[in-house]
Amino acid sequence: MGIGLDAVTALSPAGDSRAGEVLRLRREISRMQRRRSDLPLLPLDPALTAILPDEGLQAGTAYTVSSSPSLVLALLSAASQKGLWCAVIGMPTLGVEAAAAFGIDLSRLILVPEPGERWMAVTSALSEVVPLIAVHPGGRMRDADVSRLNARLRDRGCTLLVTAAWPQSEGTIRVHDPHWHGLGAGWGLLSDCTVTVTAQTRHMPVPSSVRVRLPGSQGAIEPVAAELTALPSLTDTPSSLPAETAARPVEISRWAAAG
Repeated sequence: MGIGLDAVTALSPAGDSRAGEVLRLRREISRMQRRRSDLPLLPLDPALTAILPDEGLQAGTAYTVSSSPSLVLALLSAASQKGLWCAVIGMPTLGVEAAAAFGIDLSRLILVPEPGERWMAVTSALSEVVPLIAVHPGGRMRDADVSRLNARLRDRGCTLLVTAAWPQSEGTIRVHDPHWHGLGAGWGLLSDCTVTVTAQTRHMPVPSSVRVRLPGSQGAIEPVAAELTALPSLTDTPSSLPAETAARPVEISRWAAAG
């Protein structure tokens, strides 16, 4: 059972009774899930576990993440597939079809696309009952409000993914070096994008990176197979190779390409 559209719509800047709707939203969600999460970690997709020291997101903390819809959905996907509620605030271009492609349970996904200046109040209300929230701040952040929200995250065990610099952040998760596949010289269609995802946390000051397809051919995140190493050079013939092997560079190249 999801949140009614009237409750979500009323959180947009056009609503005059937004404060009351935030309270109503809080009461409605409270009936769906217990008020505190006791999970020390929230799961990540297997393609991303290597970037964090405990292979998951720390509960009760905030992370600064790149403003990439694909990265946000990838970070939400594993928790959603485990049956946890998720919320996305202030991201009107994020599509439900894309969320479904990442395996996110739409019946347990709360979307508040345009909270306006009340994004902090909406985030604070949802943090009491939703264990994982992604938010794009819609205005300036006052230090006092950030401190109160950080305290609420710790108290409720909620994890926040913020697409902006966040005071007292547990760490950063960013996506960079994109490379799209599928286009040729005037032909083809974009099929997938290979990117690097890098994380750095307070407990892991040395950055850790993985190379993934985001999105992959099916629209979700996919690991990139490790490249073959230590293959014999096709220009130099190692003395340790048998003569008949060295005489067939084309066959070596074919098998290397097949992986």
